[in-house]
Amino acid sequence: MVDFRSLEGISLVLSEEGIIPYSIDYSTICYRIHNMKPEVSMPKFKGLELATDGTGLKTSNGGGYRIFRYGDPDAKMKKHVVVVITADVKNKKLIGIEAHIEGPDKSEADVAEEHLKSAKSKGYNVTKFYGDVAFDTNRLFETLHVMGVDPVIKIRKNVAPENIGGSKWRRKEAREYKNKGYKDWAKEKGYGMRWPGTEGIFSAVKRKYGENCVSKSVKSLEAEGFQRFRVYNEMKSYGESKVKHM
Repeated sequence: MVDFRSLEGISLVLSEEGIIPYSIDYSTICYRIHNMKPEVSMPKFKGLELATDGTGLKTSNGGGYRIFRYGDPDAKMKKHVVVVITADVKNKKLIGIEAHIEGPDKSEADVAEEHLKSAKSKGYNVTKFYGDVAFDTNRLFETLHVMGVDPVIKIRKNVAPENIGGSKWRRKEAREYKNKGYKDWAKEKGYGMRWPGTEGIFSAVKRKYGENCVSKSVKSLEAEGFQRFRVYNEMKSYGESKVKHM
């Protein structure tokens, strides 16, 4: 990502060229955007096939060898920034981003439910939802059924369908999964489609911006994780719009 000092230089050049009325200094830029979490720009098309997944960003820039050789006295203090995204698998458009310091407070399935309900409330038609075993929960299967969304969720290996209680829809999907086996189930359901929708975005963001955060406070770390994915989404949409008009 572009640092604040670089943004100060860019604004100075733009103001000298008369493109913007005046430049802003480092402190103003930091104050305005340091902890911002602006809304994610939603896609223009209304039909969505969504996938949700999470990844981690490092909160320490210490090299692996240094920690191996000398130890890390602050190891207990350093946790990852967990970023959970929900995206349309066909167009790789983000519709939701959640960033928080790792902990037991909020699961990936909880975030997926929030993003699904938000998309529905905005008038989007969600037809399918893809997820790994982290989303194999009674509550999410019930939510998907109520919303009329077809679940494409990998079932946990140790799950016995006859012992599933609390969600007949999860039990039904588990039976189908166990009867067909993973390979046949994945081929029929198109389970591999979740990869471009989530893992593809994780790969692009980390290759572009790296996976080490530079912020220090919890609030700033969460904002930094959020901003990286939102900026990627905006850059991708902008580039695609330019290509279409060429």
